[in-house]
Amino acid sequence: MKQRIDGVTPPYEPETDRALHRWMPPGVTREPLMLFKVLERHPELASRMRALGAGLLVHGRLADADRELVIARVTARSGCAYEWGVHVAAYAETAGLGEEQVTLTATGEADDPAWSARQTALLRGVDELHATSQVSDAAWSGLREHLDESEVLELLVLAGWYRTIAYVANGVRIEGEPWARALPGS
Repeated sequence: MKQRIDGVTPPYEPETDRALHRWMPPGVTREPLMLFKVLERHPELASRMRALGAGLLVHGRLADADRELVIARVTARSGCAYEWGVHVAAYAETAGLGEEQVTLTATGEADDPAWSARQTALLRGVDELHATSQVSDAAWSGLREHLDESEVLELLVLAGWYRTIAYVANGVRIEGEPWARALPGS
């Protein structure tokens, strides 16, 4: 299927070039992601989104492994091959997620023995949010065994943020990055 909104293309205007590079993590030399190029079609919206996205990715309270597990699960459950593929390729290994775990974010259940008790609690919370936009008392208790108040609030925002990103990427049908991983089953 053809991408519905083209991303901005080089040569970029100076402000667009600065904005695109603000989206990318420090020190990354690859071309900005197509998601960012599409969002730059609406610079004001992109600027507002970038602040929250960068805050969650770079300045969050959740451990990297927790953050990437949540992102992978949300994007997999949302059928967002684009964002799942980008995140697992760029962050999963350095965050400490093993190959089996990466695959299980898309194909497995929260109670799989590959997960620690903490990971199981995170996955149950994400799965309930995805299915019902709610967190049951049992899932909340599981989360609170492992996360403090600020971390659980961040988890809720992180899950919602990546659901939003999934809506954008899936709605626009953003084509996958050539270096990204393929979502199992897609």
